[in-house]
Amino acid sequence: MKPTGALLALATIAAAGVAAPPALQALPEDWYPESVAIGPDGSFYVGSWRQGAVARLKPGVAPKAEVLVKPGANGLANGQGVLVDARHQALWVCSGNSGFTTVPQTPSALKRYDLATGAPRASYAMPGNGYCNDMAQDARGNLYITDSYHPRVLRLAPGAAALTVWKEGPALAGEGPYKGLNGIAIDGGRDVYVSLVAAAPYLLRIGLGADGQAGEVTRIEAPRTMKNVDAIRAWKPGRLVLFESNAFGGGPYGGQVTVARIEGTKLGLRTVVAGLNDPSSGAVLGDRVYFIESKYSLLTRRKDGDPPVPTGVPFDIQSHALPPLQ
Repeated sequence: MKPTGALLALATIAAAGVAAPPALQALPEDWYPESVAIGPDGSFYVGSWRQGAVARLKPGVAPKAEVLVKPGANGLANGQGVLVDARHQALWVCSGNSGFTTVPQTPSALKRYDLATGAPRASYAMPGNGYCNDMAQDARGNLYITDSYHPRVLRLAPGAAALTVWKEGPALAGEGPYKGLNGIAIDGGRDVYVSLVAAAPYLLRIGLGADGQAGEVTRIEAPRTMKNVDAIRAWKPGRLVLFESNAFGGGPYGGQVTVARIEGTKLGLRTVVAGLNDPSSGAVLGDRVYFIESKYSLLTRRKDGDPPVPTGVPFDIQSHALPPLQ
């Protein structure tokens, strides 16, 4: 999962014998999901980039989602990264301002909701007109947030009133119109891994000190250019799962889910699922990966004179076994 806290929650799920979700679960129509997180009871939380809302899918219940965070609640616009903080009964959601929503646009911010009820609890503005994309959490409860408009990672400490800059600099900058960062994960509580918004043949590793301070930035080279790593999940020590959305590629079915093996400053890549339509995120539970197809091109590649945005578009969560470690 994204954060260390979520990894602990998944271990609790396994120890308690909670049944894993089925391999396919339906989301609300026209949901256009962007991010997925799993709670301590095995429930899935899926944000909507178009509806400005969060759906919950409970295990052991008929595969029908409930809308937990109502559209536009607490000023939520483009639902980006989602994170479950079970210790504090909090559901964290990045709110973007990219447009294409059915709710009013608001400045990008980090939003907090009650995990059980979805009630709004707090909102934290992105400094310097940043764009809240995704987040991870360390064992101390600190949240680390990627900014897609600036080459930086922000942090929200427990009880803090505002986001602060944790790490910033040209070593975190990408090419193209969006200079900032996309996915983020913490591997073993020691290193923070981030991806650029732009397609790149590497990930970036930031040391996480025992005092919580940021260390040096290191490029972790891949054998190929990855197709816009939209989300990163820590799986096992030295293993990451990458969701390559192909967001800026030439066609709608170029996305894939990839396992990455970290070997010093090198990445070994193995594709698990290919031919996907914008797989922007997912979650790891045991040795299975659960993922979404966001189908963003139905919204973002429309031109003047095109028919209205289609309605009744189906969305779901799919599942695939992860390969044995090598």
